[in-house]
Amino acid sequence: MGRPTAIFCVAAAALVAVGCGGEIEVSENDATAHEGAVLFNQHCSGCHSIDAANAYGSKPPKQKQGGERTNGPNFNVRHENRNDVLFAIRNGGFSGAIMPANVVVGEEAEKIADFLSKYSGKGG
Repeated sequence: MGRPTAIFCVAAAALVAVGCGGEIEVSENDATAHEGAVLFNQHCSGCHSIDAANAYGSKPPKQKQGGERTNGPNFNVRHENRNDVLFAIRNGGFSGAIMPANVVVGEEAEKIADFLSKYSGKGG
């Protein structure tokens, strides 16, 4: 790797680290919900917001409200039950317009559904 490429890679990594600040707020003592929050952050945070998973949609953390059209529901304010979350994951949301179907499956989908049913709608 040449010197300019190495400098670029270091700079890009620094920008990513700064932009991704914050932590998962769900205690590791609640293992299933914590794993669900981590999975939500990894698979859903590009479009959805919920503070407990350090997820802010396509806007940076300091701009939690609003966002791009690709932002899905803000789960800080919208409560979801487990069955509705599983339906949305399997079917690409409720409108099928943007969210891909089966973005996660199996046990990962179950953990995200458990997490959202417990932590969504708590303000934020």
